[in-house]
Order: sequence, then structure tokens, then C-alpha cells
Amino acid sequence: MDEESFNNNDLMRTDCPVCKGKNTLVITNKTNNIPYFGDMLETSVSCSECGYQSADSIALEHNDPTRFTIQISNKKLNTRVAKSQTATITIPELGLKVEPGSKSQGYVSNVEGILARFEDAVTRALKLDDSSNPEIETNAARILEHIMFIRTGSMETTLILEDPFGNSVIDDEDAVMEILTPEEAEKLETGFINLDQDELV
Repeated sequence: MDEESFNNNDLMRTDCPVCKGKNTLVITNKTNNIPYFGDMLETSVSCSECGYQSADSIALEHNDPTRFTIQISNKKLNTRVAKSQTATITIPELGLKVEPGSKSQGYVSNVEGILARFEDAVTRALKLDDSSNPEIETNAARILEHIMFIRTGSMETTLILEDPFGNSVIDDEDAVMEILTPEEAEKLETGFINLDQDELV
């Protein structure tokens, strides 16, 4: 990522909501052009008193809502995937799906990295489950086994990347790109919180 092309670098101070320190919270906003994602607003927050820190990135460009679909196997492990903070990644044959939440971050990885993230998520979920449900354990073992099959080339499956703001891409000549209909885009999660005007009254 190119860290040099900052268009804006705003800094402001305010009171810390954590420790209540007066003017100890520094908020920095930077606009940077990131490959694949375009212009991004990067916000960092830090308190000099209590050490509180937070960071977030928001895409400033909105393009046509898109869906990228590709068949993956061990031959596609190095295929580059750029996922924005508003994108959904799905491997339907394995029943795997990651939707954006309020803390979602964009990243650039590859198919191998996507599989590793799913693998870690399944492993963590299995460790957190204290019900000792045989069905859950069997399903988790099946998913982990299939991920291994994909890596070793004995299995091929579908990877789908959908983004209602069109800021994500699977960078491979075999990836099929489609423009989503307004109805399809409306069904996708964005990770943003929408407040109804009536609820604020």
C-alpha cells in the first residue's frame, strides 16, 4: 500500500470518553489512495492519558455493486483477493459465509489467506462451543477436511465475493464479474448502522 499519497491530514483534540481526560484524545483523519480500494478515509484515535486507541478505514468511493465468482483449487491459492469493509465472502459448498460487521476492515490477501481465515474461524468456534454437540464437531471436522482437500488439489469449490459498493475484487482472469441488481445489492449486509428517523424521535 502506498503510504505517500496523503491528500488530507486533519488532527483534532477532544476529551477522552474512557478516562474523561481533558483534551487528551487525539483524532487524526487521513485520506489515502489505496490500490484496489481507491480513496480511503483512515481515522486513528489515541488518548495520551489512559492509552486508549482505535483505528478505522472507510472507502470514500462507491462503484456499481458487484459479485465476483471463481472456482478455487490448489492452482488458485495465490489468486489475489481485495476485500473491502463492506464485502461478503461465501463458499457455498462448505456452508461458509462472512458478512461485514460494525468493526469490519478491508484487506488484500489471496485465496490461501481466505481459506486460512475460514479455518481459524471454524477452529475458534469449535473451541468456544462447550455443548460437546457431536453434530457441530462432525460438521467442523468436515469443513476443515474439505479446506485441506482444496489445498492439496483433490477438491474444487466456489468462492464468491459480493460488495454492494463495488470496492472489492478477485484479481484473476478466470473470475466472473457481475453487476448486482438493486434488489440483490439491497439484501447484502454493509456493516453500517442505519437509524430510522422515526426511531430518533
